[in-house]
Amino acid sequence: MTVMNNNFLSLSTARRALWTFACAALAASALLTVPAARAADEPKKQEISRVIAKEMTAAQKALQAQQWAEALKNLEVAETKSPLTTYDKKIIYQFEAIAYVRLNRLKDAQAAFEKEIGTGATTPDENQAALKALFSIAASSQQYQKTIEYGKQLVDSGTATPEQISIIAQSYYLLKDCKNSVAWADKAIAAERKAGSVPKENDFLFKLQCASDTGDQQAMVPVLQDLIRLNGKTQYWNDLLRIELQGERDDHNTLMIFRLMYVTKSMTDDSNLIEMVQLLADAGLPGEAYGILNNAITTGTVKAEHKERSQRLLNSLKTRSDNDQKTLPQQEADANKSATGDLLVKLGEVYYGFGDYQKAADAINQGLQKGGVKKPDEAYVYLALTDVQLKDTAGAKKAIAGLKTVPNVSPRVARIWELYGQTVGSGAAAAAASQQPAETPRRTAQIRPHRTVQQ
Repeated sequence: MTVMNNNFLSLSTARRALWTFACAALAASALLTVPAARAADEPKKQEISRVIAKEMTAAQKALQAQQWAEALKNLEVAETKSPLTTYDKKIIYQFEAIAYVRLNRLKDAQAAFEKEIGTGATTPDENQAALKALFSIAASSQQYQKTIEYGKQLVDSGTATPEQISIIAQSYYLLKDCKNSVAWADKAIAAERKAGSVPKENDFLFKLQCASDTGDQQAMVPVLQDLIRLNGKTQYWNDLLRIELQGERDDHNTLMIFRLMYVTKSMTDDSNLIEMVQLLADAGLPGEAYGILNNAITTGTVKAEHKERSQRLLNSLKTRSDNDQKTLPQQEADANKSATGDLLVKLGEVYYGFGDYQKAADAINQGLQKGGVKKPDEAYVYLALTDVQLKDTAGAKKAIAGLKTVPNVSPRVARIWELYGQTVGSGAAAAAASQQPAETPRRTAQIRPHRTVQQ
């Protein structure tokens, strides 16, 4: 599972946000009004006091010339003058904030922004700009409580972005307040969807990490499902299916879970793979079992301590697989003569194991149409897998939907395969494969192993 990065909003991101503020404020500073003679009927504008006109004009020119230190010298002198109006103080602090941001003195910039808001003289737009700057500084400097404080003000004003809401969720998580972290992660996800955007992976990871930290696997399941729908990453399939494997002792259902684990490339434990191979062989599918085990041994997936035993198993499967392939014509004849479709479905599963997907699809479809299939859930799953191989997305989804019609199908099996059906053709797996490795470290969720491979 992903461990959250403590610097979700990087310092460079904060600087970009502050740079935007500084540029806008610098442009606005050109409108600074210095007291001058005016007609009696001319409306009065807000002006800086005459007592600081010289220093403020010099500070303004220095800012526009990007002479930040010089601007600060003039502003420091202006602060010592009196009397000063709240408008005077607002402009002084605003100019100071610009200079401090450009000098990368963010702690000083934070103090200037806070004093600017504290004058009570800011316009609504100025107040929002200062709040956003304060939020960026607090988030980038790991001031989590301040981040939450400023973020909530942005939310209350209706100007918070989904990313800012997500940062509030992260700040709560880093303060070890999972209840609020989950609540704000949900708000961030809702904001993304309302904006017509795809929710960010991190928003779900706050929820997943909180559930994992407390050992609440049942809370992890729906979050993992959402993550799989989002991007189909194999890590999320692995975590989900390992949870589903726990407590499952029915071989038929176990094999149905293993099939999904294998097809989603989330089977990382060679003990599970070897158990799957054994179950396939017991189910009368030595060809598929041989292909899977042979590939595992060839690619180095099987651990050293399991190699000798796996090689013996592979040799046995090779003999059975060869015999199975030789008798395919007879199996086909027997299946066609049978009064039920059970043998046709089994024939299709055999063809699937040998990689003949069109024949597999034809045989399974014929078997289902004929009826009398003993394990229809297995038939629908194999039909879906063959359709995926044939790039028939609609057919695969239809086959998986057929699981709902199967009496007494395992709810666990139906649930995970329905999830797979939702991802088929979505491009999620392809997108995940093309992504760069996660920047944050990963650790495995604490999930107990299913069974131990006998040596």
